[in-house]
Amino acid sequence: MAQRIAGWDIGGAHVKLALLDEHGGLSGVEQRPCPLWKGCDYLAAVLAELDQAYGLADYRHAVTMTGELADGFANREQGVRAIVATIGQRFGFDRIEVFAGRAGFIGGADVAPADTLAIASANWLASVFWLAEQLPDALFVDIGSTTTDLLLIENGCPRIEGYTDYQRLISGELLYTGVVRTSVMALADTAEFNGRQQGLMAEHFATTADIYRVTGDLQEHHDQTESADGAEKTPQASARRLSRLTGYEFVEADWPLWQAFAARLKDVQKQKVTRASLVQMQRATRLPVWVGAGVGRFLIREIADDLGYAYRDFSELLAKPNGECSRLDAADCAPAVAVALLADRRRHAGQP
Repeated sequence: MAQRIAGWDIGGAHVKLALLDEHGGLSGVEQRPCPLWKGCDYLAAVLAELDQAYGLADYRHAVTMTGELADGFANREQGVRAIVATIGQRFGFDRIEVFAGRAGFIGGADVAPADTLAIASANWLASVFWLAEQLPDALFVDIGSTTTDLLLIENGCPRIEGYTDYQRLISGELLYTGVVRTSVMALADTAEFNGRQQGLMAEHFATTADIYRVTGDLQEHHDQTESADGAEKTPQASARRLSRLTGYEFVEADWPLWQAFAARLKDVQKQKVTRASLVQMQRATRLPVWVGAGVGRFLIREIADDLGYAYRDFSELLAKPNGECSRLDAADCAPAVAVALLADRRRHAGQP
């Protein structure tokens, strides 16, 4: 009998969910904040909330993750084990398939310590495996709340240089910068402000979400993380947080000044992502289309336009969801969508 599939991407700050109907069509996507570094009770609560909202008990569950890196875990093995255990306790280990990259899927009850490195932070691999079946030549850039993945596909094959986080940081296929959670002090230690170049305070006064609230690029439904000071997330409050980096007293009447500062910081992040993208393009032997995913894909769309490359949104490669889970779309939750589709394809291939 045909069965519905729930694809899960368990991150350290968010849980993303993609739902497939009995025919393998995308019926909806969802994202919820989940501060996993505070403990798996938070993950259990989000799973229960989504289960109640969408009735997930009779689904098969395909799982990928990056949350094993949360600093509440002593190491990746403990993190993988805890995440799988939490999902298994909610939905049953016999209904879970854990994505292990090149090793494929592993049953929830069969995950062993030796599988840790294959499972850990493999969500990007699910995305690029699926995308390689859709487009023969692509530069896939997924800009999320915290990190950016940059993967080259040529002739229908992923050209991957690094598989672990360590290897990918060396190869440049993983860039630790995102459009919501990244501390601005990690983005720049100097910037142009009020007509002059100056140093910035190395304090966690503001995050990149503050930049994009002021520029108007960040959608409200993508903005699910608490602000740096725990205060409101309006453009004015964001400008006040950004002002602390400069030492210049915030006055709301100076709004054009703060808009210009936010635009300058946006340019700094764009340049960082541009450089990383061009490093991958240097390896290309064919002209790829640039494919954007993640809540920060507005940046890669702008970069592709600036450089004259063809751009496609990840969501364009899928039929629109036939349900109404939220205002999110497939590109916002690309790894969750991809892992669900890969599990569905595995099922139709008759694999156990």
